[in-house]
Formats: sequence, C-alpha cells, structure tokens
Amino acid sequence: MSNESISTIYFGGGTPSLLSPTELESVLEAVYENFEITDNPEVTLEANPENLSAENLHFYKSVGINRLSVGVQSFNDKHLKFLNRSHSAAQAISAIERIRQMGFMQMSLDLIFAIRQGDDAIWESDLKTALDFEPEHLSVYNLTIENGTVFGNWQGKGKLNSPDDDQCSRQYVMAHEKLEAAGYEHYEISNYALPGQYSRHNTAYWRDQKYLGIGPGAHSYNLKSRQFNVKNNALYIKGIEIGQLPATIEQLSEIDKINEMVLTGLRTQWGIDLNVFKINQKIEPEKKGKIDDFLRKGLMKRENDTIKLTLSGQLLADSIISELMI
Repeated sequence: MSNESISTIYFGGGTPSLLSPTELESVLEAVYENFEITDNPEVTLEANPENLSAENLHFYKSVGINRLSVGVQSFNDKHLKFLNRSHSAAQAISAIERIRQMGFMQMSLDLIFAIRQGDDAIWESDLKTALDFEPEHLSVYNLTIENGTVFGNWQGKGKLNSPDDDQCSRQYVMAHEKLEAAGYEHYEISNYALPGQYSRHNTAYWRDQKYLGIGPGAHSYNLKSRQFNVKNNALYIKGIEIGQLPATIEQLSEIDKINEMVLTGLRTQWGIDLNVFKINQKIEPEKKGKIDDFLRKGLMKRENDTIKLTLSGQLLADSIISELMI
C-alpha cells in the first residue's frame, strides 16, 4: 500500500479530538512524509462537541482537516445525561455554530434514535434541530445495548427497558422521510448526505476498496486479506518499538469475499450484483430462491442484475444479509 496514493485520511475510533495540537500535527506530518497524498484529500476528524473550542477549530483548519464528524447524539439534555455524554445540548449547538463560523464546509452530525421508550417527539425534535444547521452529512444510529456494558447490566437487572422493535422501525422511517424530504440521499443504511457530500472514506469500506488502519485495534484491507492490529496499547507500542507490527492477518477465500460483498454492499444504495453468488458459473440455487422470496415480499428490488434492499428490507437488513451469506 505504501506505493499507492492516499485520497482520504480519517481520525476516528475513540475520541481523536482529545489529541493535543502537537500530537495531531505530528501524525499528519508522518502521513504526508510517508505516503503520496492526492490533490484535495478528504481529511476527517471525529470530535465531541466539548472539544470543539474556537482555538481547536482554528488549529484543525490550519493543519488541513476539512471535514468534522461531530458526536452530537441528541439535542435533548435528558437523553444526553442518560447516554452519559459529557456535553449538553447547548454545547452541541454552540460547537456547530463555531464550525460554520470557522468556515468548515463539510460537517457530519451523529444522532442516536430509540434511546428511551416513547421518545418519538424528542427524536422528531432532534431531526429538526439538526436540519436547521443544514449539515452536509448525517449519520443516524439505533441505540444498541451489548452485554458487559453499563446499559447491558442495567437491562439484566431490570433497570432499563429498551424501546420495542415497532418504535425503532417507526423512528427509522421517520428519519428517512424527513431527511429525504430535506434533499438528503440515503446512500447507506445509517448514512445520509446532500448530493455530492458522501463520506468518501466510509464509502471506500462499503464499495470494496483498500484501506490502511494505523494504531491499536485498527483494521486494514488489501482486497486479498484483512489485518487486525492488537488492541492493547502497551503491546502495540512494544511491537512498534522492536519493529514488529503486532497484528493478525486473515487470508480471504472466495467464499469470504462473497460474504464481504453481501455484508457491505446490501447496506448501500448501490446494492450488489447477482453475479457475486456465482459459484462454478451458476448462481447458487438456495440463494436464488431466497432472493426471489425477498423480491416477492417487497424487501428487495432488482434493477437489471443488481439487487438492493427497499426501505422495508432495510428494517430487516441483518436477518436478510445473514440468510444470503454463504
């Protein structure tokens, strides 16, 4: 990969906005010194509202960061407190206003829906507030509760009741309708953008392009294999110091590649080509039968040899994708 051009740089995972200006600048300098960077690269920084002071924003712009992905999550203080976020709604709004005042022309806002039972009105208000700022990009995610987390423990003790599937579906559709009506394109299950403002970096993941991940826990992909860096900070640093990247490499088989394309492609507006299911020159009969069934039920649509999920299908994306993986 070192001989190839880099068109996007993404600081994400964790909270990279906690890096000091000196640390962030040193990382960018190392990237530019060691790789060929294309003209007009997309350089994104994930940031929380409380870290977006005028001073920090000025610095980000000065070192070439041209896209900010802001973890707003909600504009409701009760929801933010429930999510254990450090910022308030007022801080989020102030941060967004500063981003615009500093002249950043690419801004993405992250929002979470189905946070509490019966919060449709709050979700509708969150969407309206976000749209008032006309962000170039919006990511909307359903709150997920995993074992081993605080929410998971609360749920296990009966202290937390998750919104039901009907509410999750209703709020997903609500977001879809309001964002499309405002001119946003729904290009991936959780992502919307104004025309021409897709995340170039994340689109590369979904469209089967190479990427290089740097740092503990980072993933890389070169079309033939995946690489997973060790997550432990100390082990990662020790390995780098002795010149050995502590990582696991997984070679991808033909079946692995098919499953990768199904897993990522069906989440997007571009869908997947039916020919990905061809094994020994024939489309696997079992998968063809499932696809025909999804088409009949209105969960999929077909355009020539391309299949895509409908809005109804997106609500069941995980189960549909699972059934189509080989």
